[in-house]
Amino acid sequence: MRFHLQKFLETGKTPYTATFSFDFSQADFPGYQVNEPVAGTFSAELIPEGVHITLQAVAKADAECARCLAPVHETYTIAQEYIVRPRDLSDEDFELPLDEKGLLDVEELVYQEVIFAVPRVLLCSPDCLGLCPICGKRKAAGCTCQPADEAAPADARLSILKQLLS
Repeated sequence: MRFHLQKFLETGKTPYTATFSFDFSQADFPGYQVNEPVAGTFSAELIPEGVHITLQAVAKADAECARCLAPVHETYTIAQEYIVRPRDLSDEDFELPLDEKGLLDVEELVYQEVIFAVPRVLLCSPDCLGLCPICGKRKAAGCTCQPADEAAPADARLSILKQLLS
């Protein structure tokens, strides 16, 4: 979806509102997937300074917990507002995805906002204890292993860490 921002600045007399649903299931996100469409609204309104843009969306991220590898399914609400002044359209460092014709790529804007909204490290809970270094089971699932000593068998998946520490 593209919004002609430059034209709206010049001739927009009535507010503009559109709903959208973007499929980002094939998009590249850092450490998570967005398997369900991101839906929301985009609106623009002329104000004395320029254009007031409002973006609202809901995104659902799917990932593995960074500590225990349990599935994580989180919902993030995105609510952003932007003020675009006429001089911003010619600024090389303008933050919105705008092409040389003054068209705003709303799908790219939503993609960027999803990246900013979802944390880099996703956890199943804030107090997740992670995996036991001895048996490899989730500590929260009732691991009863005693603190590791040198004679205790280590989980084979963690053996590379022991090699790195040697």
